[in-house]
Order: sequence, then C-alpha cells, then structure tokens
Amino acid sequence: MPQGPSSTREIPETGAIPKHIAIIMDGNGRWAQSRYMPRIAGHKQGVETVRGVIKACMERGVAFLTLFAFSSENWRRPSDEVTSLMQLFLGALEQEITKLHENGIRFKVIGDISKFDPKIVEFIHLGEQLTANNTRLTFTIAANYGGRWDIMQAMRKMMAQSKDLPLNFEEESLAQYLSMNYAPEPDLFIRTGGEYRISNFLLWQLAYTELYFTNTLWPDFDEHELELAIQSYQQRERRFGRTSEQIQMLLSAEG
Repeated sequence: MPQGPSSTREIPETGAIPKHIAIIMDGNGRWAQSRYMPRIAGHKQGVETVRGVIKACMERGVAFLTLFAFSSENWRRPSDEVTSLMQLFLGALEQEITKLHENGIRFKVIGDISKFDPKIVEFIHLGEQLTANNTRLTFTIAANYGGRWDIMQAMRKMMAQSKDLPLNFEEESLAQYLSMNYAPEPDLFIRTGGEYRISNFLLWQLAYTELYFTNTLWPDFDEHELELAIQSYQQRERRFGRTSEQIQMLLSAEG
C-alpha cells in the first residue's frame, strides 16, 4: 500500500473517522500498583485492552492502528520488569498472530528488533509474512522504537543508496526509508495515563497529527474511551497551514 501524502508538502484527505490512529499505551504499572498488584499484572491487562481497541477500530473503519509498546528508552526500567515485558511480548505473539490473520489484519513491527531474543524476532517475521496480504486493518507495534532512531536509520539507508543523493535531496527522498513508509501519517494521536508528552514516538510522522491526552490508564481504555477520543478529533479544524476562512469556503463549495 503506497504511503499517503506528506502533510507538510500536500494537504491529505481527511474524514470524520481518522484513517490512522497512533497510541502511547501509558499507565499499566500505575493501574496495577493502585490495586496492590505487581506492575506486570497491569501490562497483562493492557494486552486485553489492545484486543478491544483493535476490534473497536475495525468496527469504525480505521485503516491503520499503531501502538507504542516498548521504546528504545524503556531498557532503562528495572531488569526484572524488562524481562517480564519480553516474556509477555513473546507470549502475545505466539497467541495472537493466527487470530490477527483470521480477522484479515496485517501485522507489522517497527523498531530495532535486533536487540530482542531470537525467538521474538522469529515470531515477528513469521507474523509479518503470514499477514502480509491482509487489508482489513494494518496493526503496527512499535517495539524498541524511537523517533530519533527512525530518522537516523532512514538517513543511513538513504546515504548508502547513493553517494550523490545526500547532497541534494527532498523530503520524499528520506521519507521512503522511514519505518512507517507503508502507512499514511497518523490523523489522531492518543496518549493515556495523564502524561502530556510525545516521548520520542513517530517524531517525523506526527507533524500535523491531532493530539489527544487522557487521564485514563491504558487498562481502563475501552471502546467508550476510544469514542471520546474520536469525538474530540471530529471537533478539530484541520487546517494544514490554511486559515479558518479558507476551510469554510472549501466546505461551502463542497456543500
């Protein structure tokens, strides 16, 4: 599937339902601690939330869903939590890939997966290959991903392709090497857990994305919470550099 237009160079088509939703799933650990449970219990409950959000997105006609599961900075967490997260990730891959395929979902992973256990890498490749031709929803997991890493790895790939290109290149020259070159830029970014940061997530791609922050912790983020985010998105005026008057004139002409 070809990449959508760059929002800094072209005006992309928009609709009442965001075509691409990107989410930072924050608050799993705090959800568990508030219930006097180990942090990993919150991450396990968070996997259940992922299932519900995938279903809700498909029902609403969302074409792309991207979830930030593990950042390149998350290796700084306590070693026992990182180990548990890796085990949970492997278990989810083993259990969910076939289900995703049966539901017509294309599965993708972006990030530096070379740092993961070979078993995890194997399941990622198998899942991507199995679901490659599915078109109902493209579900992307960002794992060991960072927005700055993404731009740097794209630059290295571009420079390796041509010794002359880096001296005179356009935005499109670099964009084709970014991890999400197969997807349009997100229309709606959601972060749960009450934090108001992008946290090195899709720095290039979020240039004109609508941002939505909620205090709801990820394990409590259900279909109703997703609907609230989409309703907020529907109230936004997506100008892409234009004035409100220009938008109103365009809407009047279309009406």
